[in-house]
Amino acid sequence: MEPAPRRLSLIGLVPNMLTVGALCAGLTAIRFAIEGHFRLALLLIVLAAIMDGLDGRIARLLRSESQIGAELDSLCDFVNFGVAPGLILWIWALQDMRAAGWIAVLIYAVSCLLRLARFNLGNRAIDKVAEKAGFQGVPSPAGAMLAFLPMFLSFAIDAEQPFHGSIVAVYMAGVGALMIGRFRTPSFKKLTFEARYVRYVVVAFAGLIAALIAYPWATLVALDLIYVGIVGFSMVRRDKTPDAGPTET
Repeated sequence: MEPAPRRLSLIGLVPNMLTVGALCAGLTAIRFAIEGHFRLALLLIVLAAIMDGLDGRIARLLRSESQIGAELDSLCDFVNFGVAPGLILWIWALQDMRAAGWIAVLIYAVSCLLRLARFNLGNRAIDKVAEKAGFQGVPSPAGAMLAFLPMFLSFAIDAEQPFHGSIVAVYMAGVGALMIGRFRTPSFKKLTFEARYVRYVVVAFAGLIAALIAYPWATLVALDLIYVGIVGFSMVRRDKTPDAGPTET
């Protein structure tokens, strides 16, 4: 007698659906960039980053974590935060540089690939010290947001392309270096606060959402600069932090 087929609940597929949805957003962003709709392309990458942040947390909440879900997440992260940003920035600012611009794209994409590979190895032998310490290097979604800083600035000041391609290329390669760095960056999911401050956190979050709706590009620039300040502070303190394996969202 054949065993009864395994049944899965639809709600248990939500995390994988979010992962695939993020991939669709990343690929569509490339299409919009090719068509010259750069603002829409950036918004889709931001949406992909939000969905990437939700899928793992929802999977843990629903207790529907799986190896295939983890692999899907990693592969989609490389497309959304490694391939798509490189191609979008190439189309926006680097085509006139030809070989030099493409080298910067390759450096960024390969750095993202190495970042994710290091994370996958760390997941197979989770280091509890690293888990508490935060990330090692800049995570790939944050790296993508940092890589887009020249575009955020351009749209915030309503300039078509105010930066020379060589500046964008060097900056992109620098972001790639941050992703494969060994310094510590904080994991905001580890952030805790006293219950009495919940109302202030909720109000601050509402203010952030309002700012993103009213002034999306200026707000994204501000968030990038704040994160750069946090990364800079982490790099200054790296000698005081014990070395540990990688962690990721």
